Amino acid sequence: MRWLWLGFVLCMAVRSAAAQSHLIVISGLGGEPKYSEAFHRWAVTLMDAAVDRYGLPESNVIYVAEKIDRDPTRISARSTQENVARALTDVAQRAGPNDQVFIFLIGHGNVRDGEARLNLPGPDMTAADFAKLLEAFPSQKIIFVNTASASGDFIQALAGANRAIITATKSGYERNETVFAEYFVQAFSEDGADIDKDERVSVLEAFNYARRETIRLYEAGDRLLTEHALLDDNADGEGSAEPDPRESDGQLAQSLFLVAGTPESVNPASPELAALYREKQVLEERIAALRARKDELNAEAYEQQLEDLLVELIFKTRAIRELEGGGGGR
Repeated sequence: MRWLWLGFVLCMAVRSAAAQSHLIVISGLGGEPKYSEAFHRWAVTLMDAAVDRYGLPESNVIYVAEKIDRDPTRISARSTQENVARALTDVAQRAGPNDQVFIFLIGHGNVRDGEARLNLPGPDMTAADFAKLLEAFPSQKIIFVNTASASGDFIQALAGANRAIITATKSGYERNETVFAEYFVQAFSEDGADIDKDERVSVLEAFNYARRETIRLYEAGDRLLTEHALLDDNADGEGSAEPDPRESDGQLAQSLFLVAGTPESVNPASPELAALYREKQVLEERIAALRARKDELNAEAYEQQLEDLLVELIFKTRAIRELEGGGGGR
């Protein structure tokens, strides 16, 4: 049975290596120039990280924003309700069954008539509107990040299998402007969030980094914290402020990245290095699969298998670093 399970994990790892990633960035109404400028800056920083740092093809990136003329070469359409729906529908039609779709919302939000919504040019979009659109992704892995104010209620509306849902606030009552987006983007564009030093930043690492830096900013200014970020990835519709993959939320998020699969930024002229990255990804997949089966194993067996895999991962990571340091790097 064990060999059957290992074979299944390896098969899934091969399939996931061929999966594609898609990034949809939606920037809503700024209200004031300073917000519009900040929203655009965060959007392009995230897209640049995805394309330049992690190798996502530009054709797999869609950016809709308040005003096209702010950056007509990168903004494909105005972020109206109709164009947002069209962007998600287009990706749903192109995405393979094992693909990953990363949806990133920036802007202001509120709750009206009992519904959480993102403020867009024209009619706003509610959490229920997005929930309907996500039905077009029945098997894909979804990362949905709403960094707007009053975004907390999106978690209950969007929670589901194979989905990591992140909000900048814990409820619709936290209506003040948020800074979570800036640090969440920074997690992927800079180096401070890579806690396990595996040269990739997981969604869980990005969440923890952004939450920590947000709190630090408020404390430095001696201000009351008015945004409490949440993450839900176990489909129960209840977000966690401090997700623990061993106990509740975080298990899926720790296996998801801005761009799925082996980093494409590895020098293609080094087959040995590329092979090491593929082997490292297989180990990461096996660790995630083992953690998902934790409740099926006795504690001793689980801890031993996890330790063996983590030690193997450490040695694999060390081999990659040594080879890169010897001239086979990026």
